[in-house]
Amino acid sequence: MLIDLKTQYARISDDVLARIKNVLDSGKYILGPEVQELEGKLAAYAGVKHCITVASGTDALLMPLMALGIGPGDEIISTPFTFVATSEVIRLAGATPVYCDIEPDTWNLDPKKLEALITPRTKAIMPVSLFGQCADFDAINAIAAKHKIPVIEDAAQSLGATYQGKQSCSLTLMAGTSFYPSKPLGGYGDGGAVFTNDDALNTVLREIRVHGQSSTYKYSRIGINGRLDSIQCAILLAKLAIFPDEVKQRHAVAARYDQLLKGVVQTPVIRPQSTSVYAQYTIEVDHRDAVRQKLTAAGVSTGVYYPTTLNNEGPYLDRSAQVPVAERAATRVLALPMDAYVDEKRQEGIVEQVKRALR
Repeated sequence: MLIDLKTQYARISDDVLARIKNVLDSGKYILGPEVQELEGKLAAYAGVKHCITVASGTDALLMPLMALGIGPGDEIISTPFTFVATSEVIRLAGATPVYCDIEPDTWNLDPKKLEALITPRTKAIMPVSLFGQCADFDAINAIAAKHKIPVIEDAAQSLGATYQGKQSCSLTLMAGTSFYPSKPLGGYGDGGAVFTNDDALNTVLREIRVHGQSSTYKYSRIGINGRLDSIQCAILLAKLAIFPDEVKQRHAVAARYDQLLKGVVQTPVIRPQSTSVYAQYTIEVDHRDAVRQKLTAAGVSTGVYYPTTLNNEGPYLDRSAQVPVAERAATRVLALPMDAYVDEKRQEGIVEQVKRALR
C-alpha cells in the first residue's frame, strides 16, 4: 500500500471514537464546537490569525478566488504539474489559468519564469507547494508585490512543512489545504481549510462558506455550501494531537529513503530554507511505466503524480503554454510508499525492488 492509514487508526482509535461519540451525543452536527476548536488549533499551528474549515480541499482553493472577486477576463498564474483542482477552481471562478513551468528538482513553480507571464489581466498567483515542500515564496512574493498581485498558496499537500522557519499556510495572503484521507493531516472523508491573517477576508470567507450569508437569511454575496462537518472536525482533532510527532516520523522515513537510494535515482531535493512533510516521496526514473510494472509485479505499490500536465488536458488545454520541464517530469515521476509508519525493513525491501526494476 502507498499509505498505511490502518496503523495510524490503531494508534488513535480510542480518541477518535470518543470524540465522535461526543458529537453524536450533542446533536450539533453542523458548525458544532469541534469546528471552532479545530479552527483555533489549526490557526495556532500554522501561525496565522484565522482558519476557516471547509468541506473539501477544492473549496479551500475556490473560496479565496471568490473572496477576491476573481471572474471572467481575469488570469491566474499557476503550475501545470499538479492535481486538477488547482486549475479547476480557476475555471469555476470564470478565470483563465496561465501555466508557469516548474523547477526540475523540486517540481515547484519556477520563480525565474514567473514575471514574463504577468499581464494587466493577472489577478492572482497560485503556486502549489507540491509533494509537501513549499514553493520559493520569497522570490514569488517579491515579484507579486512588485506588480501588486495577491498570492494564494495551494497547500493541499504541505500542511506541516516550513519555509524560512514559518509554517506552510502562513506565507501568503491566503492559503488552502486539504484533509483528504491520504494527506499528511487527513480526515475520514473530504475536508479542507483556508488560512489568512486578513480580518476582512476572514469575514468574507466565512460568509461564502454559508451560502453568502452575513446573518440568517441575509445574503451579502454569492456563496457555496462549504461547511466542514463536526464529526470530521472531531476526527481531525484526534489526528492533530499526534501530527507533530508524525511529521518527525515522516522526516525519518524520507531520510532513510534518501540514504538507500543515493546514487540510484533522482530523489526529492529539499531547499536549505525548507522542510518537507513528504505528502509523497517522489523519485524520477527512466522508462517509468516499465519500472512501475515490475514493481507492481513484485508487490510494491507505487503512484504517478502526475502522468500528464494540465495544459494538455481537455478543458484546461493551452497549446501556447511553454512548460517543457513539467512535461518531462510527467513521464518520469514515481511515488513510493510514504507515511509515518513505514519501517526500516519494509523500506529496505522496497528499495531492493527498485534497484532490480532498474536493471
